[in-house]
Amino acid sequence: MELTQFDKDLLNLVQTGLPLTPAPFADLAARLGCPEQQVIERLARLREQGIIRRLGAFFDAEALGYRGWLVAVKVAPAQLAAVARAVNDWPEVTHNDERDHEYNLWFTIQTRTEARQQELLRQVGAMAGVSAVITLPTTDRYKVNVEFRME
Repeated sequence: MELTQFDKDLLNLVQTGLPLTPAPFADLAARLGCPEQQVIERLARLREQGIIRRLGAFFDAEALGYRGWLVAVKVAPAQLAAVARAVNDWPEVTHNDERDHEYNLWFTIQTRTEARQQELLRQVGAMAGVSAVITLPTTDRYKVNVEFRME
């Protein structure tokens, strides 16, 4: 998909700080010199096309009572896409990556209870094609701000 200059300008704005105001899309529209509805429709289209995966805030999960784990899963290649889609549907999953490794699917989960964490791990372990699951609890956090400037 070819991105227009408007798409690029919009993506640059939303990834560096969606305004925390009563009308954030109107504020973006004012900065872009267009109607608010154009911003809303274009963001929806970019999401439908897979350019935007998620648009939302990042919270300090630990301060809200959550605990995080990194999960590594060994999945048969034929089932990898299906397992990744299923895992992505869980609201507790914050990141999900395919890796060129024996453990080829890695994701992070944030849960309030160990019981919920264990239930999610049981579910992923029971999925077709999954042969092993490793969990690594979060011990230290390193936040990296990544910005993909569109030019």
